Amino acid sequence: MSISSNVRTSMENQSWVRRMFELGLEMKKLHGENNVFDLSLGNPILEPPETFVLALQRLAADPTKGMHRYMPNAGYPETRGQVAQYLSQETGADFSGLDIVMTCGAGGALNVVFKSILEPGDEVIVLSPFFPEYEFYVNNHNGHIRPTPTDSTFQPDIKSIDQSMNKQTKAVLLNSPNNPTGAVYTSEILAELGALLQHYERKFNHQIYLISDEPYKQLIYDGTKFPIIYEFHESTIVATSFSKDLSLAGERIGYIAVNPELSTKSELLDAFVFCNRVLGFVNAPAIMQRAIGGILGASVDLQWYKTQRDFLFDNLSEMGYEIVKPQGAFFAFPKSPIPNDVDFVQELLAEHILVTPGTGFGTPGYFRVSYSVNEKVLTGAMDGFSRIARKYGLKK
Repeated sequence: MSISSNVRTSMENQSWVRRMFELGLEMKKLHGENNVFDLSLGNPILEPPETFVLALQRLAADPTKGMHRYMPNAGYPETRGQVAQYLSQETGADFSGLDIVMTCGAGGALNVVFKSILEPGDEVIVLSPFFPEYEFYVNNHNGHIRPTPTDSTFQPDIKSIDQSMNKQTKAVLLNSPNNPTGAVYTSEILAELGALLQHYERKFNHQIYLISDEPYKQLIYDGTKFPIIYEFHESTIVATSFSKDLSLAGERIGYIAVNPELSTKSELLDAFVFCNRVLGFVNAPAIMQRAIGGILGASVDLQWYKTQRDFLFDNLSEMGYEIVKPQGAFFAFPKSPIPNDVDFVQELLAEHILVTPGTGFGTPGYFRVSYSVNEKVLTGAMDGFSRIARKYGLKK
């Protein structure tokens, strides 16, 4: 056998998102790009804001001596300090640069976190539907995910989380705003979750981390409040990136932030720095660290995403699709008109529409639609959605 059995199994079970991406490429070759409506990908379509472009231009015009060399594995002290200052202003907590580790995106951040905290056989509770790569990230470090359902509006179900807790539980992983649903978790539910984790920390006599994956936190609509996660549980870690709010997905720049109030943070942060190195990331990209340090809080055009969201939601709702209005991110997660979401996705393929079945996110019976696409792609898909809605008697 030329590759490991674990990797072979993982490749066979690789995400539906990847499968749809590859299928989309084939369909565009066959039918022409303008005749295929690919709504399956979570690729930010907007260009980075002008502030980022200007930051790059300044770096190119007046490069800092040695700016391409190695730096401390946690990142440039000045960048970590800028992130800490920004978070202190945003949250009211007293962050210092020592509470921050710069990483190769949120995916790199999560792998560093799991490498640092998981013992073989430990479990991480993830809320369904969930980003499918979470399973691979946890498995990379000898852990296991325990999928736990959310409620009818995709908010955390505290009772279900309670039933999932056991002695092997090491962490609960949140993603809000959520991929694939667009749900933003409420303060009230997060307060209940924090109290639950504290109860089980006492019962099992070990830390249970609350890990929050937050790359979409600036893409929130309608005045929805984004709760400050550090308020709800001491053992809180945030992993995030600038992939979505600055449209820098290809630059792989993010960070880990540890609750300043965490009593064991010193050892934990040392582990993050060590794992950032030994996992082969070594350090976050040097130029990106210098570029983002001075533009924290900047964002792409939120109104553009909101307009796309409203168009999609209004049209699918009018056609009769059952859909919870997304509060953030750039995805919607409608219910499939038939129980088998994979079969329904095949129906849409006949209309040259690509979406991702909910099965790929641990929640069969739904499908994910990305509205981070060209306006013509989104509008062009509506006729096909309408024909399928009439076929299944959805449209009144």
